[in-house]
Amino acid sequence: MKTPTESLQMWKKKIKSEWKLAFLAAVVIGLVVHLPMMLSDIPNHDGLASMYFDQNMITSGRWFLMVACGFSSYYTLPWLIGLIAILWLGVTAALLVEFLEVKDRVTIVLISGLLVTFPALASTFAYVFTMDGYMLALMLAVAAVVCVKKLKYGFLPGAVCLAFSLGTYQSYLAFTVILCIYGILMLAMEKGTVADKFKKALQYLYMGILGVVLYYGILQILLKIQGKVLDTYQGINSMESGILSGGITSLLATIKNMYKDFFAFTLNGNVLINNTWSMAAVTLLVLLTLFVLLWMTLQRGWWKKFWFWCLLGLAAVGLPVATNIILMITPNVTYHLLMRYQWVLYLILPISFISRYGRKEDVTASWGVLLAAAVLIGNFAVTDNIAYSNLQKRYEKTYAYCVRLLDRIEQTPGYYRGIPIAMIGVVGNESYPLTDITGEVTSNMIGMNGDVLLYTGDNYKSFIKHYLGAELNILPAEVMSEIYYSEEYRAMDSFPGENSTKVVDGILYVKTENIDKTPLETESTNITEGK
Repeated sequence: MKTPTESLQMWKKKIKSEWKLAFLAAVVIGLVVHLPMMLSDIPNHDGLASMYFDQNMITSGRWFLMVACGFSSYYTLPWLIGLIAILWLGVTAALLVEFLEVKDRVTIVLISGLLVTFPALASTFAYVFTMDGYMLALMLAVAAVVCVKKLKYGFLPGAVCLAFSLGTYQSYLAFTVILCIYGILMLAMEKGTVADKFKKALQYLYMGILGVVLYYGILQILLKIQGKVLDTYQGINSMESGILSGGITSLLATIKNMYKDFFAFTLNGNVLINNTWSMAAVTLLVLLTLFVLLWMTLQRGWWKKFWFWCLLGLAAVGLPVATNIILMITPNVTYHLLMRYQWVLYLILPISFISRYGRKEDVTASWGVLLAAAVLIGNFAVTDNIAYSNLQKRYEKTYAYCVRLLDRIEQTPGYYRGIPIAMIGVVGNESYPLTDITGEVTSNMIGMNGDVLLYTGDNYKSFIKHYLGAELNILPAEVMSEIYYSEEYRAMDSFPGENSTKVVDGILYVKTENIDKTPLETESTNITEGK
């Protein structure tokens, strides 16, 4: 039996230099870019209620999230959670490099840099209370395809990795599917018999099917043990009925929406391309990829092969569907940036492709890739920090607003500690107009955009409790929905108006939304957001 020191020495020899570089590059770049969030305690609207949260999200299908987030405790500790998340990302970068068989050191650093700066990660930092679990899910999603590629019966451990990834956060399924497609394309480009390639390609399919079945089986067992059912949140309960429950017409409509969303977000999502520099970098990367593909096609005579055009066509048709695979499972999902991390692969895969298959003597292509990727990494890093700056300002504005509001509440005649409070929770934009100057950058970065952190009465309750040290007894939304239409409430001014708080029949009414909105106009916004 070896001593700990001897074991470390043994493992050190087995760790490839490419893995070390990918890991270190991801950790260093990740820390440099995201340190402002890690050293702050800035919640978003969801984080207000998650200062301590055991992450038991089984009703959302996330049966492993409780374990995945347990390493950092269930308290919101941005530094610790952020560090663990970045370490998981470092492992993910090493796994990507191994799967893509990248040897070039510059390319490895660029891949790691893109992975840890992509704005989807910044949005995830807004939900830092669950971030370490999500990054573990991402790592497992990549590990699944690495197992298939590198192990003889890798589809078996790969299926386990995929099941636990889905059991933590289902959105990273798209990461696995895109890498499976690219892995099959890599098989087609390598030497070997058609039979051997086909058998290996089938292992990706086996891994996916077994992984989903294992995930769903474990989910059903745990739901029965806990006596729960899937929630309606984000349409996750639609898994029960299957993707064909709406018939062929519904399926075709879903596929159509998948394509529309793919191109809309790719071209106009304000994430991949959000300024002239990023547009130029992405364009350059696309042109270099097409150049290398054309060169390989001519050199290897692929243009004469029927299978080449079939694979190319299937990849072009299948990738938008693979990217938006979550819409196939839950068509009514609110598809925000946290769920779009897979788009970073459309930057990473071209860089890997050019590095691996491009002509080594083509110095221009190498410099072009370096320039494009460096511009994108820099642009993403700046974008992330613009978002962090706005989130900090949202917190400051919310703090200032709540100090004034709490003081007004406590000064209202008839107020006493614990008095029932009726309020919607929306901040009216007439009294407090929008002052966010980052909208052009953060418009699609959920959790980062906007002016304040408050959308519901519960948001007020949590913020005032955790940051102002006071307790408010805010009535539930169903009670408030009745009070909302009362003459007394409608006649009140909006805060900070003089008549914005008053006690009616033992209940403290607090009106914060716009003065000029009629109940009919606010029904679809305020009441809904109060639920």
